[in-house]
Amino acid sequence: MKVKRIVANIATGDVAKAKRFYRDILGLDLLMDHGWLVTYGSAEKMTVQVGVATEGGSGTPVPDLSIEVDDVDEALARMKKAKIKIEYGPADEPWSVRRFYVRDPFGKLVNILMHT
Repeated sequence: MKVKRIVANIATGDVAKAKRFYRDILGLDLLMDHGWLVTYGSAEKMTVQVGVATEGGSGTPVPDLSIEVDDVDEALARMKKAKIKIEYGPADEPWSVRRFYVRDPFGKLVNILMHT
């Protein structure tokens, strides 16, 4: 058996709130919409991973999601333009990652990162 995909599921009473954050700001595509379940993603090939941690690194809390982007400063600018509070960073970490934390509309801590 081979794992083909991992999907992060976030419980909410209002799936429409995800559109602004995940589609409009982060630029993910709408992959599926059943009304009660909306899935955003990318056609780009991604690596399947599950992270297990005691901390988020640099003394930060463990994020609920980590999203790797190709331009973290552009993602940061989009978050600031949307008036989304930056919870941590931006920071150039000693493990060759530039990142920042924000909360999505459901209160999940999201690590937006880029390898440097």
